[in-house]
Amino acid sequence: MEIFLTAEAWVSLLTLTALEIVLGIDNVVFLSILSSRLPEHQQSRARKVGLALALVGRLALLFAISWVMGLTRDLVTILGQGISGRDIILAGGGLFLVAKSTHEIYDKMEVDEEGKHEARGLSFASVLVQILILDLVFSLDSVITAVGMVKHLSIMVIAMIAAMGVMLVFANTIAGFIDRHPSMKVLALSFLILVGVLLLAEAFDQHIDRGYVYFAMAFALGVELVNIRVRKKTKKPAPDGPAG
Repeated sequence: MEIFLTAEAWVSLLTLTALEIVLGIDNVVFLSILSSRLPEHQQSRARKVGLALALVGRLALLFAISWVMGLTRDLVTILGQGISGRDIILAGGGLFLVAKSTHEIYDKMEVDEEGKHEARGLSFASVLVQILILDLVFSLDSVITAVGMVKHLSIMVIAMIAAMGVMLVFANTIAGFIDRHPSMKVLALSFLILVGVLLLAEAFDQHIDRGYVYFAMAFALGVELVNIRVRKKTKKPAPDGPAG
């Protein structure tokens, strides 16, 4: 515990915790949208179990860090492009995220009310399986980021647990907000498509600065929050005039 007697350790812990929360937002949004397809009494439990599985997965990958870093070595070379295990996982996760988000948008925009009601009948197990698939991708990205920033394993573990605790507290709030505002759900799904494309680009060694992506997301979110407030004001009933 001597490492926590230095200012550098505390700065590293706070920085990594904040970064883990930012990286975990994608996971929480996907979790919120996917759990909304379950019966209402199962949604909160699905979000909690999903986040718990994400934490277990991240810690397991962290303690198997030599294997994780080994995934960065090229397995094969295709047309002069090295393909590593990490590239394959990121590409698979990116494709899954793009396909799943696109399907959710289609289901929301095109399926009629009767069909939509039937589509909500997903099983708890099938939702957890889909959550596990994306957790693997997001956890891999999170662990590699942590290893690149911090030298001490104990700081990485504490940062991941703290970040997951924050996400667990706000998961139901985020899910409720998305569920109450249909336009926000479409926007969130669009964000996830963008994240999927980002994962695909990274799989093919095309680095895109995430700062630009997160700025675009924050700007679009700000515009939509303004739209929500405007719509609320326009829906308010006009006061009754004086009796004639």
